[in-house]
Amino acid sequence: MAFIKIQNVVINTSYVAAVKLDSRTSSGEKSVSVLIATPKFPLFQLESISQNLYHNEWIEFTGQAASALQDYFTSFNNVIDLSPQYQESSVM
Repeated sequence: MAFIKIQNVVINTSYVAAVKLDSRTSSGEKSVSVLIATPKFPLFQLESISQNLYHNEWIEFTGQAASALQDYFTSFNNVIDLSPQYQESSVM
């Protein structure tokens, strides 16, 4: 479990379900959005059958926070890119 702090928001990375990189706000400003999915704990076992088990919320960051999040989530130490934009040439 890791935590990241962006401005006055601390995020438990175990609950990050998705990240939208290179987005734009309605005013055209660069943004990064993070989908946080936290588990709901039903009061009764029967409630879990018919209800969604997670609470989901998108949080949008702009400015320096967006740049920092983009750097974090595109770092080779944190994320493996399954479709790289470039291919390394192989030597035979």
